[in-house]
Amino acid sequence: MSLFVIADLHLSCASDHPMDIFGARWCGYTEKLCKNWRAIVKENDSVVVPGDVSWAMNLAEAKADFSLLESLPGQKYLGKGNHDFWWETAAKMGRFFDENDISSLHLLYNNAYVIENYIICGTRGWFAEEGQQQTVGEVDYAKIVNREVLRLKLSLDAAVALRRGEHADKEILVFLHFPPVWNGFECGEILELLKSYGIRRCYHGHIHGVYTAPATRQIGNLTLTMISSDFLDFSPLRIL
Repeated sequence: MSLFVIADLHLSCASDHPMDIFGARWCGYTEKLCKNWRAIVKENDSVVVPGDVSWAMNLAEAKADFSLLESLPGQKYLGKGNHDFWWETAAKMGRFFDENDISSLHLLYNNAYVIENYIICGTRGWFAEEGQQQTVGEVDYAKIVNREVLRLKLSLDAAVALRRGEHADKEILVFLHFPPVWNGFECGEILELLKSYGIRRCYHGHIHGVYTAPATRQIGNLTLTMISSDFLDFSPLRIL
């Protein structure tokens, strides 16, 4: 069994939301994603999707996108992105999945999972630099950062708890939607938390249309890996 990762699927089966404004690579991206996914992911594999899963505005609208994901091989672990407006409480989403016979989708949110040789955890994150944001109205950036740091800590604590006993030798991997470091900005609070937990590998999405950027960057002992779907040309990345 293998572990894969790919962020920013931006599915829109029930609401036609074109993505080619971000470039020609997005033309026919859903078909390309499904073809590549089925070519490399097997039924007993797992795929982490760290945010921007669907353009849907609510769970009912997201049903078609969830059904598409359900039809693809593997178990899928979904994180929250800045465009996941369908996101509800874990209890409500769990009931929705049960009522619609969706069994391969799991939420990666304030929790952690053991998958093969790894323990996975993560949260959405945030661009702390106000100039990097595109928001409407006044936003309390410090409050959002503190909230995301708390959620990441909850997830990391869950991962540490799973690491006890028989899972002591498993590496903890962190999956974020927003990059903690990008284009001259860094979220020091998240970086410090990752460092304090001894995290060596972190994966993030969110960035689109930047195909000459390095796939990985080194920040001290931490390796950051870009896994936006268009950056990966819509092919899930196998974690080695």
